[in-house]
Amino acid sequence: MDTPITELSITLTRLRTGWQSRRPDYAQRRDDLQRLRDALKRRLEEMAETVASDFGHRSRHETLLADGMTVLNEIDHLRKHLRRWMKPTRVGVGWRFWPARAEIRPEPVGVVGVIAPWNYPVNLALIPLATAIAAGNHVYLKPSEHTPRTTEFLRSLLAEAFPADRVAIAAGGAEVAGAFAALPFDHLVFTGSTAVGRKVMAAAAPNLTPLTLELGGKSPAIVCADFPVEQAAARLATGKWFNGGQTCIAPDYVLIDEGRAPALAAALQEQVRARYGSLADSGDYTRIINDGQYARLENYLQDARTRGLQVLPLGEHGMPGERLFAPTVVLEPGDDALVMQEEIFGPILPIKSYRSLDEAIAYVNAHDRPLSLYPFSHDRGSVEKILRNTLAGGVTVNDTVLHFGINNLPFGGIGPSGMGAYHGRAGFDAFSKALPILWQPRRAGSDMLKPPYSKVARFIDFIIR
Repeated sequence: MDTPITELSITLTRLRTGWQSRRPDYAQRRDDLQRLRDALKRRLEEMAETVASDFGHRSRHETLLADGMTVLNEIDHLRKHLRRWMKPTRVGVGWRFWPARAEIRPEPVGVVGVIAPWNYPVNLALIPLATAIAAGNHVYLKPSEHTPRTTEFLRSLLAEAFPADRVAIAAGGAEVAGAFAALPFDHLVFTGSTAVGRKVMAAAAPNLTPLTLELGGKSPAIVCADFPVEQAAARLATGKWFNGGQTCIAPDYVLIDEGRAPALAAALQEQVRARYGSLADSGDYTRIINDGQYARLENYLQDARTRGLQVLPLGEHGMPGERLFAPTVVLEPGDDALVMQEEIFGPILPIKSYRSLDEAIAYVNAHDRPLSLYPFSHDRGSVEKILRNTLAGGVTVNDTVLHFGINNLPFGGIGPSGMGAYHGRAGFDAFSKALPILWQPRRAGSDMLKPPYSKVARFIDFIIR
């Protein structure tokens, strides 16, 4: 059931009042995180079945890994390091301000809003939620309308773990999401497309709400001449076809040295056979979330065929209504093709050739800075050349997507692929106010710095040296 828009501000007030009446201390934060962990751990199988029902079919193991393990792992990391992160940090004041002392305290900001997407509907809801809880905040969550069963699962799960004045959920479509983004949060996290991210930013602007935007874009892989094509295919296949390609950090297109594009396509074909056999009979191949997304992907291929591009299906599409979209390669598309203009967010993989590494780097730099970048080379010099001359939200070298799962690495984009970062300490800091505090003793040099300055001129001359 959709949340009435009139209830949004009422719920935010309830959350803020609850936070102001008792700001969470260390013990409460750890207890909150443990209750969330215990509740999710007990209901992992229910979670997998619920998410699969929203997708039509989703690999159980992919859900357990991406929406189960990652959340549990992040909660464990938060609990392990929370006491240390909460401690004030002493900083020097310099001799001119002696004997004062100074410190920086991480203080919770209040109520954090989280707008989560449909592709990893538990992961991308609960990781920012858990991180905001660890930082001492209350949370208002808006899941995607495209996964309504998972939304109800999250509503039940969070009601089991938290009181109503600490965590709440809003449900609904674009109208509710727009009103939600316009609420005066103390911080707002949005994960989704760049186009919608712009709307969220505009809605939050009147309140000057601090934002963390985790957006998308076209994340490239650069396969260098020294890297074995079969190994590249295996690692690209994992990142590209996990969750049916519906991953914001999936490799969106591949740049490979001239002459090896057909070999990479053939190696990817072998990966389909080895991993899935018959796609229709495989329990490990995830379906496209809805008919609209399926039609969008079909349109990309139709556009490519119309342009005379070589389109290579690596398996059979499913029957009408099944939303089974086979892994597909598009060879040598130009920038005018739709697959090179928009984030694909599906199992289509364009492959483009380059004549030199400089050309590949120039191609990446001629486009928006990506959310992720994947250099493939066993030559350290080639990898360093790519890293020195490009900039992305995050990088995995010689593999794909794995940097997302490293707790100690901040996750976030740059420019059109996002702003801000979270995960681990980066998230704790993002959802905290670094409060600077100067402690002045009973007697201090500042007591002398007042008119008439003629009486302390020599002292002033001394301290400004």
